[in-house]
Amino acid sequence: MLNPRYAFMSACLKGEEPRTLTSEHMDKMMAASSLQDALATIRETHIGSHLEESPVGTFDDLDECLWRYLSQRISYVESFKFLPQDVLKLSRAYMVKYDVSNIKAVLLGISTGRKARMIPVGVMHSDGFLDELSNCEDVESITRLLIQCKLGDYASVLEQYKVDKDAKSRLVVEARLDGQYFKNMLHMARGIKDGFVLAKALGLVIDLTNLQVTLRAVIEGIGLDAAEFIIAGGYRITDSTIRELLSAKIADVAAGLEDGQYHDIADEVSTSYDKTKSITAVDGIIDKHKFTMLKEILSPRVLSPLVMAWYLVLKEVEIRNLRLVLRAILDGVPVQEVRDYLVL
Repeated sequence: MLNPRYAFMSACLKGEEPRTLTSEHMDKMMAASSLQDALATIRETHIGSHLEESPVGTFDDLDECLWRYLSQRISYVESFKFLPQDVLKLSRAYMVKYDVSNIKAVLLGISTGRKARMIPVGVMHSDGFLDELSNCEDVESITRLLIQCKLGDYASVLEQYKVDKDAKSRLVVEARLDGQYFKNMLHMARGIKDGFVLAKALGLVIDLTNLQVTLRAVIEGIGLDAAEFIIAGGYRITDSTIRELLSAKIADVAAGLEDGQYHDIADEVSTSYDKTKSITAVDGIIDKHKFTMLKEILSPRVLSPLVMAWYLVLKEVEIRNLRLVLRAILDGVPVQEVRDYLVL
């Protein structure tokens, strides 16, 4: 029987998709001669109309506006009177990724002595503790705040793994925070409608994240030392396979992957790196394939909490692309140079 709550939510969220940014919008923006002209090309989109109504002058203004937009869209969906509980559970669990990002930013700020810039999204933002997090001067104060915000799992990570001044110890802790996030997401997925599909999507994201770490480690010559940065819970790539790949050369990584799709991705990265000798090729290619895989799995789902998952992914990609293009325009960088990094 058709659930009217899911029907209403699906209609609302799917109804916004025609007003999201497309590759055509990106082409028009990149051909614009100024920030104002670029924004004018997307005014008919939902996010474009939001930017048009907000006064912006610097990139920081734009950045704040874009993240505020995301926060507002999440609040809008969560305010639905008859919102299915599975959708709310998914949304709340998903958005902790921004708390994790903010924790990482504060850890980096502590090690460098520079004040961290926070993303105004997530549990700590919603609860009014984001400023307090940004002012933390040591790991102990972060831990206490996380417990107060009912994010004790992440406090345990900070307590379990020592954070020193050196970059490696911080990166290991960051990987463990990511691992805890995915562990919590997979646990949440087991308790919601169509959770098995979401679990598959999360497993594929973990696979590609681990492949990304592996390819960067191989290029940088880190080798097996990068095994500490691998996230558990992947879908197709085992831990043993990752360890074998870490000892390979960049040209041989693809041959070590049995899955045809991952083989092609690794081969694409290797070819791009041979041409450009730029490690950024890894991130750009992996991010595009993450989006494509998530689109194939999540986008067709309707009358399901996975509609919310796809909505969040789509909004994040919009913001990611806009940040890249608008930053290039404001900094005077030829916007064509960022085309390869756009996820479309």
